[in-house]
Amino acid sequence: MFNCTVSGVEMRKRQAAHIEAPPQAPGQPRPNTCCLCWCGCCKCLWNEDRMERSERQTCTKMDSIEATEEQRPSLEEVLSWARSFEMMLRSLEGREVFRQFLRSEYSEDNLLFWLACEELKKETDPTAVDEKARIIYEDYVSILSPKEVSLDSRVREGINQSLAEPSNLMYEEAQLQIYTLMHRDSFPRFLNSSVYRDLLASRRRTCLDT
Repeated sequence: MFNCTVSGVEMRKRQAAHIEAPPQAPGQPRPNTCCLCWCGCCKCLWNEDRMERSERQTCTKMDSIEATEEQRPSLEEVLSWARSFEMMLRSLEGREVFRQFLRSEYSEDNLLFWLACEELKKETDPTAVDEKARIIYEDYVSILSPKEVSLDSRVREGINQSLAEPSNLMYEEAQLQIYTLMHRDSFPRFLNSSVYRDLLASRRRTCLDT
């Protein structure tokens, strides 16, 4: 009976020594953890490190969620698209949502052509202008292209003549024609589509929740 008591006292002393031990210097081996670490009821180094790692992971997850939220368009921005086709096209998020809708109607290439023309107009290097102009022609204007956009014969003929001396504005008239087609034909259907309406409803719910 006496031996059992002594054994219990010694065990408690050993546990207390682990709990009150000073922190180890970096690079030094850690002492053996106490027998109660698994339940988290002591202040041993292993348990403190475990709690610190858990807090860091929680903060990282919250930062990721906040970053994702920041990338989504606001309710005000989504509403502004319905008022202005131009404003929607100038918004990165707006273009992505509109492109998603156009893809469902198999007319995504109209937007891609318009964007390619926008990039060409910003180009000033003659060699780059020549290369980009020919890529646009092969991808969207040539009758051999599977992504051919709908242009009238007069505009198409003008482009063919410009190929001899490409410029960064050679597709300006064709770009305007595709812009008008998307504005008058695709855009009204987009505003009535589930793609836009679902996004609008989602943004409204987010505003109510906050």
